[in-house]
Amino acid sequence: MTLSDTDADADADAVEQQAPASPFPETHGRQKGYDKQAVDDFLAHAREAFEADPAEASVTSADVRRAGFPLVRHGYAVAAVDAALGRIEDAFAARERERALSRAGARAWVGRSRDLAQEILDRLSRPRGKRFVRVGPLRYGYRIDEVDVVADKLVAYLETGEPITVEQVRMVAFRMQRGGYRETQVDAVLDSVVEVMLAIG
Repeated sequence: MTLSDTDADADADAVEQQAPASPFPETHGRQKGYDKQAVDDFLAHAREAFEADPAEASVTSADVRRAGFPLVRHGYAVAAVDAALGRIEDAFAARERERALSRAGARAWVGRSRDLAQEILDRLSRPRGKRFVRVGPLRYGYRIDEVDVVADKLVAYLETGEPITVEQVRMVAFRMQRGGYRETQVDAVLDSVVEVMLAIG
């Protein structure tokens, strides 16, 4: 299972077309956006990494997924940059999948993805309200009921193949509440879900 030349070219375009000119709209007024220089630097670095030998690449799909930028006035529109990062992450993930398949074989790659999916499922199958560690009663975390609703949908996806897209997982957002779920734990699991979905292809 390898990428065709056409697919590989499309993946390269996804990375390369974003970095040279950074064609993103800017925010106006009091609305904040991503710091332009930080975005431009990251995209240039991502392009260099994608053009390098995959064995020596300094950027992975996980790095793209976790990229964060300062929010400033007159920055790049957040939605536009996030959409571009999603495409770039897909390109890196496809290349990583191809390399892993060629080195370890399909059975090992599928086995690794299955193990990660089982870890996620074990976590999300816990009782509602107890799926993640909660922050202290005076601190803010993700709203428990909203996270649990998303967790139920992800369990259905992993157990029965209920339709859900990578983009839907990437775009998930939660309101905050005192004593809510710890953000870092929830975000880490969502990152792992995206990893599994991209690994499966």
